Amino acid sequence: MKVIQLFKNDTRLIERAANNNREAQQRLYEIHSGKMLSVCRQYVKDLHHAEEVMLNGFFKVFTNLNSFKDEGSFEGWIRKIMVREAISFLRTNHKVVFEQEEMTYYTESGNNINSELEVAHLQRLIDDLPEGYRMVFVMYAVEGYKHSEISKMLNISEGTSKSQLFKARKMLQEKLKSQSTTGYGTK
Repeated sequence: MKVIQLFKNDTRLIERAANNNREAQQRLYEIHSGKMLSVCRQYVKDLHHAEEVMLNGFFKVFTNLNSFKDEGSFEGWIRKIMVREAISFLRTNHKVVFEQEEMTYYTESGNNINSELEVAHLQRLIDDLPEGYRMVFVMYAVEGYKHSEISKMLNISEGTSKSQLFKARKMLQEKLKSQSTTGYGTK
């Protein structure tokens, strides 16, 4: 069986978009908007605000497209812009509070969430976390940032990042445990 390459030349599409070719920009938007809305939605609870963040992010993508050096994944480059845009939105529109309590120890715990748990339900649980907990949890557990990167992006210490993650995980585990004892959220 022959594999047909759908996008023969991503580099050419990016170059055309960087030269303000609206069709190329539209095509890049169509290719990446679904994933990027998902990224923004991880940080921003309200879907309408997440869409606004994504659109602002794409404006920055197309404004700064000439700065993409084709040294890594184009999708990864866009994702970083979206994450920064979401953090900027949260800082501007919400009072994000990070508890400054430093932890003297930190332990990694395994992911023991049931695979049957619906994504929408899990997203609601994540949405219910305090802003600081949620931002660090999503950046670490979903986006894969290291604590040193999170601390720089959020202007907090690494210890605070670790503490926020620990507390977010603990809070999620407690919610999941209480729901499993009450029949998945029903009494």
